[in-house]
Amino acid sequence: MKKSIKPVSLKGLKTYSLRERRSKVETRDFASPMSKGASFSEFLDSLPNILAAREIKEVVKAVINAHHKERMVVVGMGAHVIKVGLGPVIIDLMERGIVDAVVMNGAGIVHDFEIAYAGKTSEDVAAELGKGLFGMAEETGSLLNRAISRGVKRRWGIGRSVGEMIDNSRYPYKGLSILAAGARLGIPITVHVAIGTDILHIHPQMDGRATGEGSHIDFRLFAGVVARLEGGVYINIGSAVLLPEVFLKALTLVRNKGHKVKRFTTVNMDFIQHYRPVMNVVDRPTRGGGKGYRLTGHHEIMVPLLAAAIKEGL
Repeated sequence: MKKSIKPVSLKGLKTYSLRERRSKVETRDFASPMSKGASFSEFLDSLPNILAAREIKEVVKAVINAHHKERMVVVGMGAHVIKVGLGPVIIDLMERGIVDAVVMNGAGIVHDFEIAYAGKTSEDVAAELGKGLFGMAEETGSLLNRAISRGVKRRWGIGRSVGEMIDNSRYPYKGLSILAAGARLGIPITVHVAIGTDILHIHPQMDGRATGEGSHIDFRLFAGVVARLEGGVYINIGSAVLLPEVFLKALTLVRNKGHKVKRFTTVNMDFIQHYRPVMNVVDRPTRGGGKGYRLTGHHEIMVPLLAAAIKEGL
């Protein structure tokens, strides 16, 4: 026979005063309306000191502190960052000495080169794929593959090989090339390739040995960057798989070699927070004393906002 269940009485419930309770949100953290014609600093000050608005301010402080203490500020980026027109923003941070190294995937050099060479990039994949013409731009395939092969013969990684080629060219838009800026400024730019993922790999000029060797040179160069990341900042923008994996491997390599890389800041910026960057950039690397952040939003809005806030703070 089932026992009858009676409603719980609410009499004698223990309560406390709201005024004495610790709360996560207080009026001092609220946003304030902006006045017309306000400055960017006033805009930042008007943001609420809550959740992402508080965290972007903390990221800005971390970058500024790293810059003042001459610690590394490193930007890893997927190719979408270039495709949405943010090259000038990244180059400006490089020229100001705020960004000390840049990390790309293989697609990054495709879009960076096409912008420098022709002032345009990002083909209509669906339209070209049906005709078997997706990725078949002659100059992209031939010039980039040749640059990689020539650079590797000089023991350069892919980043420097392509950067030097663009910087020494007469391409009409080379001033918009992140890779050329790296070559011009002496800032390391490393490129990390997964064979078969980029349109360069379907062209006859593709040299698998040179591409693999160039990417491996860049991995070891990137490890040298990570070895100096103590007290610095690593920002992953729009790479959901490749660069978070590369970052984790470089970090374990340098820790294995005895480099102290424990207390630093990591940031993942994307319009969707994926598993690998959350775990391999934000969470796992910072458990020894650092701090990780997740800033969610569209690159074309979030990256200029963060860059402007950093420059304003400096």
